[in-house]
Amino acid sequence: MRNLVLSAVAMCCLGSPAAPAAGRDAASPGGLQGEPSLPSRYPYVVQDVLRYCRPTKGCWVDLGAGKGQVAIPLIEATGNPVIMLDPDQKALAGGLQIARRLGLQDRLSAVVGVAEAMPFPDNSVDLVVSRGSIFFWKDPVKGLQEVHRVLRPGGKAYLGGGAGSGYPKSAVEKLIQERREKMAGEEAEKWKRFVELRRPEQMRRWAQDAGLPQFTVMGRGALSADDPWVGQGVWLLYEKQGPATTGGRVETARRGNSGVRCTLARAICSRRCEASGRRARVRPHRTCCG
Repeated sequence: MRNLVLSAVAMCCLGSPAAPAAGRDAASPGGLQGEPSLPSRYPYVVQDVLRYCRPTKGCWVDLGAGKGQVAIPLIEATGNPVIMLDPDQKALAGGLQIARRLGLQDRLSAVVGVAEAMPFPDNSVDLVVSRGSIFFWKDPVKGLQEVHRVLRPGGKAYLGGGAGSGYPKSAVEKLIQERREKMAGEEAEKWKRFVELRRPEQMRRWAQDAGLPQFTVMGRGALSADDPWVGQGVWLLYEKQGPATTGGRVETARRGNSGVRCTLARAICSRRCEASGRRARVRPHRTCCG
């Protein structure tokens, strides 16, 4: 199965025609252009990916990867190869160039494609990560169904947008304040749409409409840093349970999220116990220190 995935990657990288770039520039408020002056959010997001997903080594995909701003730090942190998937061929080429400069060219691959039709076999991917992409998908519900399809049982997805739980407090306060001011500016309507798409209720609705049997939504949106798990932003954490999926359908009707809860519990308990110097242990649906 993994050889099949790698073959698909090779064909897409070498022979795929250029796909149209996503309409991010047209849909995004212009003020986003100035936000790179703040500290990079990607290293902090990667820390949260590893903390909450605890991914197994294997096939990892950065969905809506752009220039690999998440993929490359993931490789640097773990050494595991990552496949970038994005409709923007130019951005992917830029990411590959960055990887070559960093000596990571043997661990980063690029595939031109979209979330709604991921070019991977059923039950073949161990981790799907995506920062800032889902809000620009043509059909987020279909995209989430595709994420479910390609994940193997036990595989995990971490999708959404935000600064990361460890992002400096002063920087996130500045980020939120600037966005609040821009909501009353020339592009107020675009900024309001930006914020609406990043509400936890919207993320939850997409996941429910996709039929995901287990998921957890974390974060309180683009204008809040009060969430104790992820800070500013909103994220969907999903672990595929049960039997393999065929034809993109969700095969199980369970609505619980025990696997995700235990993953979160383990991560949160570890963080608390690190501060107190105690050893952490986790029981189903609860955290405790002993």
